[in-house]
Amino acid sequence: MRSRAVGVLASGVKYLNGTVLGQVVVGAAVAAANGGNTGNATISAVTTAEGAKPGVYKVEFTAATKFDVIDPDGFKVKSGQTGAAYADDLGFTITAGATPMVAGDGFTITVGAGTKKYKKLDPAAGDGSQDAAAILFGDVDATTADQKAVLTVRESEVADFELVWPVGISAPAKAAAIAALEAKGITVR
Repeated sequence: MRSRAVGVLASGVKYLNGTVLGQVVVGAAVAAANGGNTGNATISAVTTAEGAKPGVYKVEFTAATKFDVIDPDGFKVKSGQTGAAYADDLGFTITAGATPMVAGDGFTITVGAGTKKYKKLDPAAGDGSQDAAAILFGDVDATTADQKAVLTVRESEVADFELVWPVGISAPAKAAAIAALEAKGITVR
């Protein structure tokens, strides 16, 4: 029993015993132009990816078409340019407007905290559910509402053939999920 804990499963599906779960630790991202910008560039297609942190990111222009992205802790993530998709902790595209941006112009991107709910492992997600975090103990019907459930979350051994993996999971994604489980003390045999 030491390896188990109670968690909340996100609604919308039926979960089978042994389902490998991820936890939603990052919420939606919302972008806004800084007040007082000289330029009128726009930002679109804002998404979160693995590594995104809840908090406020800053997109600071260094020239008319070049910018730096600063994470919520104040560290530079990397640089980008308008007209090209930016991808790292966040994904977005900045389109130049009729009035060019100038050094000091920018945007903020606020990344919300996740719900901490568990859902089926999704290697393509960017909300935290792309990382294996737990294994469901028992079948749970959460089709109409969130449900509390018993989860294996630490020090245990599980049989791979009894786990319910996402349909079509690639070998590298499965290996990454197994490594994430092992980092929590859950050994997959």
